Amino acid sequence: MSTAPVTPAAPGRRLRIPTWEEVKDFFWEYGWAYLFILVPVLLFALFVIYPLFWAFTLSFENWTVLDGGTWIGLKNYAQLFHNPVYFKALVNTFQYTVFTVPINIAIGLFLAVLIYPLAPKWQHFFKFAFYLPVVAAGIIMALVWSWMFDVRDGLLNYIFVHWLHLRPSMFLASSKTAMWSLIGKTYPTGHGGSVVLYLAAMGGIPASLYEAAELDNASGWRKFWKITFPLLKPTTVYLLITGVIGAMQTFGEIYVMTMGGPDNSTTTLGFLLYKSAFLNYEWGFAAAQGFVLGGLILIISVLQYKFFSTNVEY
Repeated sequence: MSTAPVTPAAPGRRLRIPTWEEVKDFFWEYGWAYLFILVPVLLFALFVIYPLFWAFTLSFENWTVLDGGTWIGLKNYAQLFHNPVYFKALVNTFQYTVFTVPINIAIGLFLAVLIYPLAPKWQHFFKFAFYLPVVAAGIIMALVWSWMFDVRDGLLNYIFVHWLHLRPSMFLASSKTAMWSLIGKTYPTGHGGSVVLYLAAMGGIPASLYEAAELDNASGWRKFWKITFPLLKPTTVYLLITGVIGAMQTFGEIYVMTMGGPDNSTTTLGFLLYKSAFLNYEWGFAAAQGFVLGGLILIISVLQYKFFSTNVEY
């Protein structure tokens, strides 16, 4: 049985509400299609929606495994503003984000500009080479860099002492250099994704634009600044937003390489959340940290999209 579609009401006329019989006939004819999405919707509700609401409730409670939750209102959120370690973790997180995301995007763009004029087979080779560290497990990369940063037997200090005749650096063992060491390790390996995306975006720029620029005797730098860079802006904004989201949640390398030390100099918001929940068993306080971190990421992402987004199409 088919049902006549409900047409939009003409100006000045009320929209007709379908009758129960029409609704029932619609679901009898088309409702079976919803069975195809029923399972993923249920899984999403069970493993995403329900834990999200439960964690939000938990952030207002003092929760223990034996006694369950006791409602304490906004005390967990108020505790954030009286915890000096939280503010230190906030500063560390922003320091890590500011000095990793933009610089790695710039490095990725520079490498893509160098690779793009090469023959296709060489492009494939370099894309594979630069993307390989991204595919490798983050824990493995963190262990390799931990060895390289080792004060006594590390590769970097061996180069400093035996090749360059410099004094060994403390790297991860000093509160003055630990965070900068973590930031520095992202520069050789943290831009594989940006290289691949930039190369794909550059391939979509019409060659006629460069041909017109050559007729005007434009230099290579001018063609890059006036054509390539502006038309890559959508890709840059995407990398900026996703990069900031990832950097503000950094955890794995902190856990493997420093455990937040020394003297909380590498404690980030993500690691402090883990420490509060799984080491100090402050589940409600950890839930409050998670929602504050999520709110910060949401606000920063919206601001980035508002100020840097563009409607460029080509």
